[in-house]
Amino acid sequence: MVRVVTAGHVNWDVTLQVDALPDPDGEARITSQRRSGGGSAANVSVALSRMDVSAGLVGSVGTDEHGLLVRRELDAEGVDCEHVLQVEGIETTTKYLIVDEAGEVMVLGNDGANEAVSPDDVNEAYIRNAEHLHLTSQRPDSAAELARVATEVGVPVSFDPGRRLVDRDFSRALAYSDIVFLNDREAKTLLDEDLEHPSSELHGRVVVIKHGSDGARVDTTEGVYTHPGFGVDSVDTTGAGDAFAAGFIATFLDSTDYERALEFANACGALASMAPGARTAPTKERVGAFLDEQF
Repeated sequence: MVRVVTAGHVNWDVTLQVDALPDPDGEARITSQRRSGGGSAANVSVALSRMDVSAGLVGSVGTDEHGLLVRRELDAEGVDCEHVLQVEGIETTTKYLIVDEAGEVMVLGNDGANEAVSPDDVNEAYIRNAEHLHLTSQRPDSAAELARVATEVGVPVSFDPGRRLVDRDFSRALAYSDIVFLNDREAKTLLDEDLEHPSSELHGRVVVIKHGSDGARVDTTEGVYTHPGFGVDSVDTTGAGDAFAAGFIATFLDSTDYERALEFANACGALASMAPGARTAPTKERVGAFLDEQF
């Protein structure tokens, strides 16, 4: 069985590099464009596979051409897609990622098929046989059911709820989560104003706060750990947070060394941001070489 099951969105991404994000009624020049699979759950599963961690995916796509292309890419990366639903009559979710010259991203998307997984679709045996469950943005009831099944048998749960955290009630899934990943904006939704003291909703959990190019920190019941990040020339931050999460999980599977996990995760995020697209997570060997270059 796979070591890590990821669950959430599986998309088809169209990435447009532009010279600037236009103002209303303005215009920008497209400097390049690319098409590939995306979606946070899929991105993390691919990143884990590249780090020599066997990964499986729970999600959904349509039976259209994009859905076939997405599955083909995931299969080529070694991701177990046995539990990726193929939904008739709904197109695979497409995201348009507008990336400016500084690597900042604006996202446009349709609903599509990526939230077709319901609580009734959860295969309990698949979750129970994993070493770790990683949740990303998805239907709150499905996230809660996945987390419940894992928690009942002692499988650790991490959750990266993403930008829709403000609009959705993930309280049940958060209650089962052992590790929660947040960026600065998301952290302001769940943490106190100073970001130092988790609210009761996150009490006792490991909270990882990503600061982008400024590194990251981990709040635990034993203390706070920080890492300043790495100064790199960022091209596209799409998928960098997913690479970060994968790097943290891959390290944490074998060790509870938070400082090491932060350093490795920050290196993964930095390297992923140095190339365009959402599937730029590095291999374990590339991360090791990068870290060696820093010292």
